[in-house]
Amino acid sequence: MYEKYASIRDERKLTDYRVSVDTGITKSTFSDWKSGRSTPKTDKLAVLAKYFDVPIEYFIE
Repeated sequence: MYEKYASIRDERKLTDYRVSVDTGITKSTFSDWKSGRSTPKTDKLAVLAKYFDVPIEYFIE
C-alpha cells in the first residue's frame, strides 16, 4: 500500500508533510506504514482516497 501512496504523492509533487497537514494523518503514521511497523486502517485509507480523488480500492489492490 505504501508504494501506491508514495507513487501518487510523487506524481502530484507533494511531500508527506503537505499530505499530513492537509489530511490530519501524522507524518509518523506514514513512516510506520513505510517501515512496515503498522498497516493503514480503513478510515485512513478513505481519507487518502478522498484527498487524492481516487477510489479506496486504489490503495487496497
